[in-house]
Amino acid sequence: MARQRLDVTAAAQRLGISSDAVRKRAQRGSLPSERGADGHLYIWLDTDPPDGSTPTQAHLDALEDQIAFLRAELERKDHLLAAALERIPLAIEAPPEPRESPVSSSEEKEEGHAPPEEERRPWWRRMFGG
Repeated sequence: MARQRLDVTAAAQRLGISSDAVRKRAQRGSLPSERGADGHLYIWLDTDPPDGSTPTQAHLDALEDQIAFLRAELERKDHLLAAALERIPLAIEAPPEPRESPVSSSEEKEEGHAPPEEERRPWWRRMFGG
């Protein structure tokens, strides 16, 4: 395939990226480049294939296919998650705490009305033992 030498601006337009991105890629070596006698940076790009499609368009088409696939997978997993959440029972709520009586515990003991041990334990101990 033939190659074409383009200035940074033309290469950026052809690749569909910014001029700064072209310069960075040339600096990293991911785009073949050279400095001209005039001191400007030139980028070497493959010429368009005979069918008229550019490599950039082929990459965009592949990416659009991948995005469509990932969206479909995400939607499917959302449905699976929603179905799983419907099957989980509601969270166990704490039973309402008995209201404290205006009589203090020392007064209850004096009167002989001490609350049973079961009522003095925290609700979670009554529910789960311990």
